[in-house]
Amino acid sequence: MTTDFDEVAAPIRVVLVDDQELVRAGFKMVLDAQPDIEVAGEAGDGVQALELLRRTRADVVLMDVRMPRMDGIEATRQVVAGSGPKVVILTTFDLDEYAFAAIKAGAGGFLLKDAGPAQLIEAIKAVHSGDAVVAPSTTKRLLDRFAVHLPDAQQKAGGALETLTDRENEVLRLVARGMSNAEIAARLYVSEATVKTHMGRILMKLGLRDRVQAVVFAYETGLVRSGQNDPPA
Repeated sequence: MTTDFDEVAAPIRVVLVDDQELVRAGFKMVLDAQPDIEVAGEAGDGVQALELLRRTRADVVLMDVRMPRMDGIEATRQVVAGSGPKVVILTTFDLDEYAFAAIKAGAGGFLLKDAGPAQLIEAIKAVHSGDAVVAPSTTKRLLDRFAVHLPDAQQKAGGALETLTDRENEVLRLVARGMSNAEIAARLYVSEATVKTHMGRILMKLGLRDRVQAVVFAYETGLVRSGQNDPPA
């Protein structure tokens, strides 16, 4: 008989999607050593990934961007459209613009390929638990670099920001500048639980899926602009 405890204790099922077998092997070796993470399958491109996910249950997909046949952008779009598992994009150190496109397509976060084992594990657990931002500072750098590709703020705002309270507006701005919940809580002299509550209301009011979409929204509406200084510590 399956108990509630069994369900809670079930390992996080991860699918690895990368056209380099050695990269997949490295990730698999790290993840298989974790008692609460299980590699549910591997694929070498987006087409294989979609075929695999049709017959295999997965919680999180580690998705490369540049792959033959179908790249990670289109694969992510189809996975998310089908209410599939959460997607973490794997990108190179130079932060190629495809990673931004994939996040726009619905990825829950992204991770640099040269990340260490601890970061990889933390990323998977964070996205699985619903905390979409894996590396806030990396999110900021990526958006800063490609903010020039975003639509004009006046075309996107549509008064949506007016639905937020002053405090919610402040929290959204700090999230978009790359601050974690703990850092925001310390800055505003509130608890992390209060920050999470504000974030939940922000997502609901703006009709956004997760924290990453909130960051993109902040840039698109001009609430945060490329080149602005980070908030003081």
